[in-house]
Amino acid sequence: MKTAIVGSGGREHALGHYISRDPLSESVYFIPGNGGTVTDGINVNINPKETGVLIDFLRGEGIEFVVIGPEDPLVSGLADLLRENGITVFGPSAKAARIESEKSFAKALMSKYGVPTASYMEFSAAEYDKCREYVKTQNLPFVIKADGLAAGKGVFVCSQPEEAEKALKLIFEDRIFGDSGNRVLIEEFMEGEEISVFAVSDGKDYVVLPAAQDHKRIGEGDTGDNTGGMGAYAPAPHADDELMFRVENEIIRPMINGMAADGIPFQGCLYCGLMLTKDGPRVVEFNCRFGDPETQVVLSVLEGSLLKLLHSAASGRIDKKAVTAGNRAAVCVIAASSGYPWGFKKGFEIKGLDDISENSVVFHAGTSISDDKIITSGGRVFAMTSISKNGDLIAAVEQCYDDLSRVGFDNIYYRKDIAHRALKLL
Repeated sequence: MKTAIVGSGGREHALGHYISRDPLSESVYFIPGNGGTVTDGINVNINPKETGVLIDFLRGEGIEFVVIGPEDPLVSGLADLLRENGITVFGPSAKAARIESEKSFAKALMSKYGVPTASYMEFSAAEYDKCREYVKTQNLPFVIKADGLAAGKGVFVCSQPEEAEKALKLIFEDRIFGDSGNRVLIEEFMEGEEISVFAVSDGKDYVVLPAAQDHKRIGEGDTGDNTGGMGAYAPAPHADDELMFRVENEIIRPMINGMAADGIPFQGCLYCGLMLTKDGPRVVEFNCRFGDPETQVVLSVLEGSLLKLLHSAASGRIDKKAVTAGNRAAVCVIAASSGYPWGFKKGFEIKGLDDISENSVVFHAGTSISDDKIITSGGRVFAMTSISKNGDLIAAVEQCYDDLSRVGFDNIYYRKDIAHRALKLL
């Protein structure tokens, strides 16, 4: 089977890496890919927004299956367009993708289907003054979220009144998120461990993959600004069988069944960002695609055929036996450009990529090729990912940092405490 992966990040590299090794795979095309994806397939320099060019290419190459990685093309309706042109595609419709692009829409669905989440209030930019007065009445801490897409950076945990003032100013006055900040949600602060759970769905049925834990803050000890993710590990020891039973029955099943009943079936990967509170799992957010960097570790602990799982879901009849959770543990650490998630320099050569162990993989994100060299081209540059085949998370962490010590570029930055919450339990 010929497969095209739409996107250029670490998530897309991981998807293509494992699909390319699948016995069902003939070839993998990355559209557009990055400096590392050339090791697992063919990079195609097409902007996915150029839909006519994209469709002509897919037809010309006889590509049978497309996996859309990022949220932007899903929200823009690329999956709908491809289906209209007879192409099998893994990714939800634009209507279903609103579950990520409009947090207020997701909240309304959760309320309708009885899915547990934080209490909240919505305010538009026109209600700026009203919103400022409202936050003064709230118990600290609380959370301010931009309603639209913000690349994982639109969430502010406010522990002091001045932090709330600053967050609202950044969103409503400075417009740092553009139209994504036309509306905000003020949410209660939920305490507990946060985990990510992926449900791959054909719109009616689904397969739940092993839980992962992401590290969103830029600083060690989970401090500083939110990012797109600085590292992850799987499986998360906090998510035992009893907890996962609750997640499936209280969150995933009601959402999949409810959206189908409402005529907006979710066909793709439903990302469930969850808080494990004292009262049980509650939803922090839903996304309409695989997470990044959780994908890098979740796919690394699976056994079986990822390609069969995704293609069967996209075809409307999911093969629930396509993959199983192996007895593995995986951890990834994001190597970022110093200054991320805000200003940073790029264009530095990455050295040492061939010096890592056989149990590790470098999934590229912000990289490109120049004069036959791999150089940095983004904030999150790559994810060093290490796998323990006997489920030893401690060994995976040690291997990951050992390999990362041999790979570098000017102004490299990475957290040195990824998986610290799990290690405390071991």
